[in-house]
Amino acid sequence: MSRRRAVETGPASAAAPAVTEAPAVTEAPASTLHAAADRFLVELAAARGASEHTLRAYRGDLDSFLAACATYAVTSPRAVTPRILRAWLADLSEQGLARASVQRRLSGVRSFLKHLLKNGAIDVSPASGLRQRRAARDLPGALALTEVEALLESTDDSTHAGRRDRALLELLYSAGTRASETVGLDVGDMDLGRGVARVRGKGRKERLAALGRHAVRAIQAYLADPERPRPQGAASAHAVFLGPGGKRLTTRTLQRIVSRAVLRAGIHRPATPHTLRHSFATHLLDRGADLRSVQGLLGHAHLTTTQIYTHVSIERLREVYERAHPRSGKSD
Repeated sequence: MSRRRAVETGPASAAAPAVTEAPAVTEAPASTLHAAADRFLVELAAARGASEHTLRAYRGDLDSFLAACATYAVTSPRAVTPRILRAWLADLSEQGLARASVQRRLSGVRSFLKHLLKNGAIDVSPASGLRQRRAARDLPGALALTEVEALLESTDDSTHAGRRDRALLELLYSAGTRASETVGLDVGDMDLGRGVARVRGKGRKERLAALGRHAVRAIQAYLADPERPRPQGAASAHAVFLGPGGKRLTTRTLQRIVSRAVLRAGIHRPATPHTLRHSFATHLLDRGADLRSVQGLLGHAHLTTTQIYTHVSIERLREVYERAHPRSGKSD
């Protein structure tokens, strides 16, 4: 027995260094950064009320960044360095991503790093010394008033689908709602007597959207339509806009509805639900609405977001001036 115990003890003591090193490997799991990213997304959804679309965008940004970290065998938040961050950005550029797309991904990762800093996972953000170049913003495309009118008149009001599409188009242009806000409307959100609707924007922030009399009439006709499908399922029980199967419309279906209306109206350029939102803001400013009021109607958190529409209006005023003024220089 003693000799057997001595044999067992001998190898164990010889292998002691290997045994003591094993826990060091398991203490730094490969999922450390991934687990932190998962916690960040959970907090984003719970505390900030981020939409599914926003969460998918953040997940894509983080997956790209974490894949870059993995190539450097970096699995811990404290091991992330500015050099790794710059290498990741350079790789995105080499892949042919537009500057705006690169900056958007960097913005998502910055938010993640701020989360790590706030929770003590890192002492300094590796992005703190990284300059974020502001991408040039394209001016939003807006339809002319005649094009909007042609779009609204393109629906066939003798059919249920046409009456629904007319209500959708009138709402998009009358209230300037986003696609997700439009399809997310419930019947209880509408106060057609007062001409307002409660919409839920980004971050589930609520605001009141104004409805013009044409939009009110179109929505009333659609809701009273005997051919309107019965809602199917709890998720669609209170939805305003339904598809043929009684399910709540999706943003993709709304896009197709607008695209078909554009073709019927003979508009020779692409337009989306967001184009009608841009048209709503531009036409208000063209007719003297003040920027603060338009900011509130659009649901923008910051006035700088709304200010881009002033450039659109100025461009239009410039076109009118150069076409009409005898001393503009264009007629020389």
